[in-house]
Amino acid sequence: MLRAPTIDSGGRVSTIIAIEGLTKKFGNLTALNDVHLNVEASELLGLLGPNGAGKTTLISILATILPSTSGGASVCGHDVHREQHAVRKCIGIVFQDPSLDDELTGRENLDFHGRLYGMDAGARLIRVEDVLRLVDLSDRGNDLVKTYSGGMRRRLEIARGLMHHPRVLFLDEPTLGLDPQTRRKIWDYIRALRDTFRMTIVLTTHYMDEADQLCTRIAIMDRGEIVALDTPDGLKARMGGDVLELEMTGAHQEFLEGLCRMQEVEDMAVEDEKLILTVVNAESFIPKAFQAAQEQEIQIRSVSMRKPNLEDVFIKLTGREIRDESAPDAKTRMRIYMGRKRR
Repeated sequence: MLRAPTIDSGGRVSTIIAIEGLTKKFGNLTALNDVHLNVEASELLGLLGPNGAGKTTLISILATILPSTSGGASVCGHDVHREQHAVRKCIGIVFQDPSLDDELTGRENLDFHGRLYGMDAGARLIRVEDVLRLVDLSDRGNDLVKTYSGGMRRRLEIARGLMHHPRVLFLDEPTLGLDPQTRRKIWDYIRALRDTFRMTIVLTTHYMDEADQLCTRIAIMDRGEIVALDTPDGLKARMGGDVLELEMTGAHQEFLEGLCRMQEVEDMAVEDEKLILTVVNAESFIPKAFQAAQEQEIQIRSVSMRKPNLEDVFIKLTGREIRDESAPDAKTRMRIYMGRKRR
């Protein structure tokens, strides 16, 4: 049975989404596997993972679009199975796929959404102008949506999701397919929603920088499970050292195994001819790596050092790279099993 929402000392609900043992199966495919998660009020939670990790399925269940196979969840204190109408009243959702009517104007799209939620004419008129102003579309509100750019459409979809004053906003891949400049503008709008209105936001993404820049906490998902949950800095701190990237030629299994046995090495992965290592005390490790390479006639062409990022964390947890699977030139990075050092 789901626990009641947590109330803080000021009488406010602090846990606004509660998920316990949520599982979703499509035939023999398990899309979600025993997911447990609490989301706090005013939190900006990111669900980070590759396509097929279960992110959209999880949001769809929370938004009452899909039923779960087992387990339960509540949003704003309402059970997503038994109180669907109450859940829908307290949430807004921006879908991954376009869902605007191209033959209506921006204002007409928003007004229609308000009608669906039972808003009276006066409230709709005021709210349409409010949300258009919020996403900088007031001057284009009377234009047909089919004349909008991709970024403008995304901003209008966010505005539509805000029409009925939701307490929780779900954003499913909010910047998918947008150019970098437009993506960052969308980030600014998302930050403003949380900072100005203290809105609880849950977004799905497979973009590392998006999760790192926006989210107060990140749930890393893989194969239908949450494999890690922490702040962006907390996740990166789990790597326990600096990341070294060695470009080399002629590396072989014996050489890699030798590096794995070195005390400083915490983690190792290979990407084409690049060796990516997480090491403690990089300054003392680099001369040892060069000496080992020289002894085995392996040429190290370049060395670079950086702090761990979220992709390093994901690879350590799952053994594979988060990437946009539609990108034909995406490189594959494979993690090497660390034996006794793996934690």
